[in-house]
Amino acid sequence: MAGGLGSRYKGLKQIDGITDNNSPILEYSMYDALEAGFDKVVVILNKKIPTSFIDRLEKISKDKNIDFHWIFQDIDDHLPENYNRGNREKPWGTGHALLCVKDLVNNAFVVINADDFYGKEIYKNAAKIINNGQINTDQYGIIAYPLHATLSDNGSVSRGICKYNDNDYLEKVTERTQIFKENGKAYFKEEDEIEEVALDTLVSMNYSIFHPSIFEHLQFYFEQFLNENPHEKAEYLIPNVIQKLIEGQKAKVLIKESPSEWMGVTYAEDKALLKTFIEEKIKAGDYPKDLWN
Repeated sequence: MAGGLGSRYKGLKQIDGITDNNSPILEYSMYDALEAGFDKVVVILNKKIPTSFIDRLEKISKDKNIDFHWIFQDIDDHLPENYNRGNREKPWGTGHALLCVKDLVNNAFVVINADDFYGKEIYKNAAKIINNGQINTDQYGIIAYPLHATLSDNGSVSRGICKYNDNDYLEKVTERTQIFKENGKAYFKEEDEIEEVALDTLVSMNYSIFHPSIFEHLQFYFEQFLNENPHEKAEYLIPNVIQKLIEGQKAKVLIKESPSEWMGVTYAEDKALLKTFIEEKIKAGDYPKDLWN
């Protein structure tokens, strides 16, 4: 998913080259996914993404024989007939972004954020979960990270706080939009209340594994979201959809902890850390200096 506008990053972080080869995070994710055995890439974009970025991905895909598709997250797509969105300009959120690709996906698939570096092993684990038949019409999956591995030194972050049972099935995911660290501890702010959250709490980074049956649920809950007359900045989010599926007993959601390190760029100041991180991976032989040559 590369449809967000990156308000805290103050730029289009989806296309921002990280290392000297000018590859953005998304290309490293593509590289890792292909290495793990995935053979199709669908990218969801916002209309502010320059055509040069799309051209770059199309050239890479053609050269490497990747089944590549892209689609814009159009704010008017999948709205009920005669629905008036008023003055809203902000994209509807990750749940709507995923809904936009329903005509391009026919098999079990993984969802990622374009601006998150998830690491190699997580893709191998996801492929194993799919190949073992654990993803179907009644069961989906997420691979989550410990909270401490996903915080930024430069400000608050949004994370889906996960609660799960002894059988590794998700019981609840709660989206917290203002999580920050202070004096070696983590807290979330909700309106005027501040509450501590354990650093080893598993959080969703939108690394989800779905069956195509998810699209019917996404459409249903999107219309429900719209019927609640959301304010112009309200977002329809994947973690909220997952929670509704669990509460309604419409699907079980398997949760696994990621074996990989996570890195991301919520803020522009995070980029330098990510650059150093990837350069170390290149030196270790995990990636070629130039990904595609």
